Amino acid sequence: MRLLRANADVETRFGGGFVQEIDGLTGRGVGGTSDWFFYVNGIEADKGAADYELSPGDVVQWDHRDWSATPDVRAIVGAFPQPFLGGLEGKRFPVRVECDDATSAPCRKVKRRLRDAGVPASGASLGAPGNQNVARVVVADWASARQLPTARMIELGPRRSGVFARFADEGKTIELLGADERVVRTERKGAGLIAALRPTDEELVWLVTGVGDEGVEAAADTLRAPALRDAFAVAVADGRVSRLPLGGRD
Repeated sequence: MRLLRANADVETRFGGGFVQEIDGLTGRGVGGTSDWFFYVNGIEADKGAADYELSPGDVVQWDHRDWSATPDVRAIVGAFPQPFLGGLEGKRFPVRVECDDATSAPCRKVKRRLRDAGVPASGASLGAPGNQNVARVVVADWASARQLPTARMIELGPRRSGVFARFADEGKTIELLGADERVVRTERKGAGLIAALRPTDEELVWLVTGVGDEGVEAAADTLRAPALRDAFAVAVADGRVSRLPLGGRD
């Protein structure tokens, strides 16, 4: 809260513990469906700003959104290379890159991008045991990635996954959704997706996936801070990076 007040005009509620307004933009509070949320190192905070103690190097992002489609977007990609670099509340996660093919170009590229960002990461096969308290980066096409129960959350839509995209046609297309959960655009061969999932407090999974090998390659190419900054999740197709949810039809 002190950090926010030092950088913006802030109004609070509930005894000063929760943010109601930042620089004139107001949440609708209990009776509405728009509010302020904040993320530390890409993970949605589970307490009020006044009670959150930051650690050196933390990346804090505030988001004003309509939560009628989903009340929780528990993890986002927009703080990369966090949370892999600094973890959460001063505790770093062991980082594990799980690849369908450890020799593939996308797998090697993801490991290199993490290494260049100062993130030590081990390698493992897809679906390796020991998933709790480990940050997993899954690099595989959707046909392979969906074998993981956590990854299949995406097929259930934003209310379960917090990701405004879903695979369809047996993994041959990616449907990109707007904030109202409607399909705005459908991408096909070569389309990629980078998304973060946090199904439980002990699990964190990033997906670098797509339609076929070309889609995974496109997603791996996009794993860099400028492309991901402040995004919930991103899709990439034909060299175009789209932040999700999409803002309108195009």
